[in-house]
Amino acid sequence: MDALDVARWQFGVTTVYHFLFVPLTIGLSVLVAILQTMWHRTGNERYLKLTKFYGKLFLINFAMGVVTGIVQEFQFGMNWSDYSRFVGDIFGAPLAIEALVAFFLESTFIGLWIFGWDRLPKRLHLAAIWAAAIGTNLSAYFILAANSFMQNPVGYRINPDSGRAELTDFVAVLTNKVALVTFPHTLAGSFLVAGSLVVTVGLWHVMRNRGSADTGAYRFATKFGSWVVLISSTLVLLTGDIQGKIMTEVQPMKMAAAEGLYTTESPASFSVLTVGSLDGSREVFALKIPYLLSFLGTGDPNGTVQGINDLQAQYATQYGPGNYAPIIPVTYWSFRFMIGFGLAAAAIALLVLWSQRKGRTPTSRWLLRAGLAMPVLPLLANSFGWIFTEMGRQPWIVFGEMLTRNGVSRTVSLTEVLTSFTAFTLIYATLAVIEFKLLLRYAKAGVPDLTPEPEPTDDDTERPLAFAY
Repeated sequence: MDALDVARWQFGVTTVYHFLFVPLTIGLSVLVAILQTMWHRTGNERYLKLTKFYGKLFLINFAMGVVTGIVQEFQFGMNWSDYSRFVGDIFGAPLAIEALVAFFLESTFIGLWIFGWDRLPKRLHLAAIWAAAIGTNLSAYFILAANSFMQNPVGYRINPDSGRAELTDFVAVLTNKVALVTFPHTLAGSFLVAGSLVVTVGLWHVMRNRGSADTGAYRFATKFGSWVVLISSTLVLLTGDIQGKIMTEVQPMKMAAAEGLYTTESPASFSVLTVGSLDGSREVFALKIPYLLSFLGTGDPNGTVQGINDLQAQYATQYGPGNYAPIIPVTYWSFRFMIGFGLAAAAIALLVLWSQRKGRTPTSRWLLRAGLAMPVLPLLANSFGWIFTEMGRQPWIVFGEMLTRNGVSRTVSLTEVLTSFTAFTLIYATLAVIEFKLLLRYAKAGVPDLTPEPEPTDDDTERPLAFAY
């Protein structure tokens, strides 16, 4: 074990952990805005209750996501200084815009939304949550644009004197074909997570608090969340199909590794299950669907998909001696776990809708157990999706330009990386317990009581700002 290995583990752990909060924040911000819009348009009190209820869960998750995201930037400077030096000119623009525009937009208007209940005009208060939701989604785009440069470098040149990548076309970076398809795919995955949480909490209250005054609100939330899950899962599949075709074009080794495809095939079959040799150089057993991989990768059932061994020989000639294949089992299985967990969440949402048809109240304990597990499934799907995306790019940290081993800090010792890794892991474990307990506590509490408080006797302008929850 050396500093590079630990630095990679640390970045992987902290990144996956941070992304547990990101999709819920992205999706829930929009769903809360939609619920408040429904209350604004109809005046129905149940929509206001649901807005405040899920808004509280959104705020808890948002705060935790901000805290865990700070560590990401810290790692770039500490563990990956050579990488930061190489891509700093490229990443500076999109990440600066993300911080100065998108993050400030969402944080400012979230503050107005939190403290603006009964103080701001209804339309202005509604605009605040929509502005925050737009800021959250814009933030995701700029970060994905930076990440997409690592997958498909565009709009740059290599300075022969400094050896650094220099930005030549900012528009090209923002309109990178990988970013343009990754953004809607990520948003769809985020709505899958947010919709699943809405379903879980609503279903629990429907089945545990039957006959309560707020049953109607919970029933609506359960149906609303289920439809969000079904629609977003469809969009995930559609955008994933486009993403697969672009991936085959710009990162053919990643697609070959995802399918355990060792030799070039035309037409290529989709692997349901592949067992490879111990050295990862050939296929031992495979269960396949003919023509499907060619269609997924190229759009043509008879299209050609390059294999791992042929690409390895090509890259060795192009970039020099070395192993240019990722870890095949990780790439292969993360791709399948990503799809499988997402489809499982959609199947549960369909069962939840079926159980409430024609006003029925679900009673199955198995459905409740499946519903309680529902938010975990898309979270796992998102996590495995990012593991596939980043591990499938290996051994490159910037595809075709910089190997991962060349991006690590040269002056940071193994002991220093282990110390920070251990410290962050302990902190993150503590934050995970806090997040879970807070979400569980407020989810169990249910929708708020909207009975008006007594009118204050002093001047309203002297009242301190306070949460409206």
